[in-house]
Amino acid sequence: MNDEDDLVSEDAPLDERPPLPDPPRGAHPLEPPMPPREAIAEVRVRAPTRGNRRLERFLEAVNADDHVKALWHVSAVNASRRLDMSDHSWVHIQIVLNIGLRLARILFRRGVVPSVKADYGMSAQDAEVVIAAGCLFHCVGMSIHRKDHERYSLFLTADKLESLLASAYEDPERTIIVSEALHAIIGHRADGAPFTVEAGIVRIADALDMARGRSRVPFEAGRHNIHSLSAYAIEEVKISPGDDRAVRVEIAMSNSAGIYQVDELLAEKLHGSGLEQHFEVVARIDAEQEERLIEVFRI
Repeated sequence: MNDEDDLVSEDAPLDERPPLPDPPRGAHPLEPPMPPREAIAEVRVRAPTRGNRRLERFLEAVNADDHVKALWHVSAVNASRRLDMSDHSWVHIQIVLNIGLRLARILFRRGVVPSVKADYGMSAQDAEVVIAAGCLFHCVGMSIHRKDHERYSLFLTADKLESLLASAYEDPERTIIVSEALHAIIGHRADGAPFTVEAGIVRIADALDMARGRSRVPFEAGRHNIHSLSAYAIEEVKISPGDDRAVRVEIAMSNSAGIYQVDELLAEKLHGSGLEQHFEVVARIDAEQEERLIEVFRI
């Protein structure tokens, strides 16, 4: 059995839980600023590679690159310290990476064919590299500006991916991977209209990082708005193989404010993904009484 057979086999484990990363350093608006080198010193993204050697080489190159880590740090500072937004740091990046790979492995086992396989005769493992690249770089444009950050992510990523993939691919395959990853990056925006399976997975994975940890910084700093309140109401997001559909997403909420995350943000990303027919989403309040998130809301 080769690596790809093991990757897509039905008996391969699906219950891997990646270690939760530490909170981002130097981005909290109530904490003193941190020198850049100190802020990125412990940054390292991890994900189960399941014997995918090219994915392993790519992640090793990313984790050795201070330029990439600096982009993640500036994105975090802009989002959390300057714009009172939910987390856009390397912590968000790692969570989206792990969600993206989990979705891919479930979908591929259930018969969804990756676009790089359907159109180029490449493998499911190559599709994982595309998805990983899209997840790792989808929001680095936040280091420039929030508006149109997806477009800024493209030109910050295009040349960088070439070097990061050099140990894993030669041309012409490397150019294919880069091009598909860039499509995944632009496809995650609201009107991105992705037309590959890999781009659809990145789009959905980004939306599924919605649990309260992502809004912890603005919420605890007193920046209460629909985004921080609704995310803080999400207790857990569980992704598993479904019965009637390939993927089942179960969302546990402590307060009905979390419906905004599900009905407005996740639904929009899911319905524009091209993969909506493969997903079942169930959200419920897992408490006898709703948690009171704030005493008074003022404008």
